[in-house]
Amino acid sequence: MPQTSTHEKHGLAAGTGQAPERPDWTIPQGWSDYTAEEHGVWRTLFERQTRLLPGRACQAFIQGMRDLPIGPEQIPDFEQLSEVLGRRTGWQIVAVPGLVPDDVFFEHLANRRFPAGNFIRKPHELDYLEEPDVFHDVFGHVPMLMNPLMADYIQAYGEGGLRAKQLGMLEQLARVYWYTVEFGLVREQGEFRIYGAGIASSATETRFSVEDTSPNRLRFDLQRVMRTRYRIDDFQETYFVLDDLDELLELARIDFASHYEAVRGRDVFEPGDVLPSDTVFTRGTGVYHAGRRQPDS
Repeated sequence: MPQTSTHEKHGLAAGTGQAPERPDWTIPQGWSDYTAEEHGVWRTLFERQTRLLPGRACQAFIQGMRDLPIGPEQIPDFEQLSEVLGRRTGWQIVAVPGLVPDDVFFEHLANRRFPAGNFIRKPHELDYLEEPDVFHDVFGHVPMLMNPLMADYIQAYGEGGLRAKQLGMLEQLARVYWYTVEFGLVREQGEFRIYGAGIASSATETRFSVEDTSPNRLRFDLQRVMRTRYRIDDFQETYFVLDDLDELLELARIDFASHYEAVRGRDVFEPGDVLPSDTVFTRGTGVYHAGRRQPDS
């Protein structure tokens, strides 16, 4: 949840509000303070997504959901989640009031602590929320943290974040996070499947990402992704696809420094660009975003 001026949405933006008393920005979850209405919002979102995700989400996400103490009845208790998650991959969930500064975010991830907002959206915000809430952070992210590959990858992202900031390459690293952890697809048995939290927690993007003819679906290439802008205000124009989640382990192990030097100062691609060098699984029609760009009549 760190921030630069362009990182406004899913785990990539720092809060501008007053810092909590604790230097790591953690706060009590305050589970007993949730209202019946707030638990009801969770139920609505949970039931909607669990109907949509079978056959669209990757098997690791579905299995993670099955193995966690998470259901429709109520907003999950972070301590109970952390107990199960800790036994599986060594991660825990810590409550924060919203978006947190870069340094704090990276430090948490590097130590296998996932910062999750302790608030939930209002009933009129079911389909769009600028700041990630407990549904996005817990429903979207935590099932994949049960998978050792994703667990190692996100820890490596935290470790690499401060270094990228020092090298002036945080924007490039953030694009990798965005197009994997938040909006990544993977191929399973020849089909596109969701593993990114930003998709998995969104009813509309769940369908759009794997079924709509509008977006591009391109083979993931690290340097290509580092040079590609993303959409923070709408569905993605391009999704980058892994052949297998094992590729996350490779990304967790490599030294990004040489890749930073290779892309430094080079042209940046727009979200909908398709290049001659791309491996194209689906060349999108672009109809959705073209329509959104039409001036009002």
